[in-house]
Amino acid sequence: MSTRGGFLQAAKRAHGIGATAFQYFPKNPRSLVLKDFDQSDAKQCREWCEQHGIASIGHSPYPTNPAIGMTRGEAAFHAIVSSIRNDLEIAEACGSVGTVVHFGHMKSINPLEGYQNLIQCLDTVLQNWTGQAKILLENQAGDHGSMGTTMEELVQIRKLSQFPEHIAFCFDTCHAFASGMWDRGNEGAMLEKGKQLGYWEWLAAVHFNDSKYASASCKDRHARIGQGHIGLQGMQELLSSSEFQQAVVVLETESGEDGTHRDDLSLMRSWL
Repeated sequence: MSTRGGFLQAAKRAHGIGATAFQYFPKNPRSLVLKDFDQSDAKQCREWCEQHGIASIGHSPYPTNPAIGMTRGEAAFHAIVSSIRNDLEIAEACGSVGTVVHFGHMKSINPLEGYQNLIQCLDTVLQNWTGQAKILLENQAGDHGSMGTTMEELVQIRKLSQFPEHIAFCFDTCHAFASGMWDRGNEGAMLEKGKQLGYWEWLAAVHFNDSKYASASCKDRHARIGQGHIGLQGMQELLSSSEFQQAVVVLETESGEDGTHRDDLSLMRSWL
């Protein structure tokens, strides 16, 4: 949802189309410049959402890449750290579950370097963090390489952090499908694997998107519900699973003919 007019207005826009959960960018999605946000507006957003039973998650800006570490200099590293911390502070003030952070990517001769950088970045962000809002680490589609495309990686990164209690997961269905995590019709096997790995225990958010491309295409292109390669049956099985129902579920898809997501929301609710 757009935050034009403030965070409270974003919540009211979501409520206006019948949504009970929404996602927003805490600040400019194209920049890591920190936002000196209106504390009063954020508090009003928190209180209004509590009164109306609406959940929310933030989404860190697109340039956020916690896997690059110091490879682009200390200034670039600290800019990412400060930006994520800023997003966490805004999410906390708005009463959000947390802020989504992409796993990140880097091209390196040593494949472990990117993982080490990611852990260092997360630990630096979370040093002395006492809020309830969490970093919601998101799986990737594989369009920038294989990093962050498996549940094993996400579980292991969380385990190796000094502050795992402040890290949860955001599962993007399109990204997972595009990365080859499962193929059409094998939703149950993928859900079972996540259970065995302990991934779902820490699921806090879901980006519920169909995929415009086939499994293992490594193409991050979202489709409306049931209009992509995952399909209606697969999307219904995922949403109806107990694993997904513990999470904040939001859409990152194109709007319908009326310019809203009302039709998709209605379809999803019919499955529940």
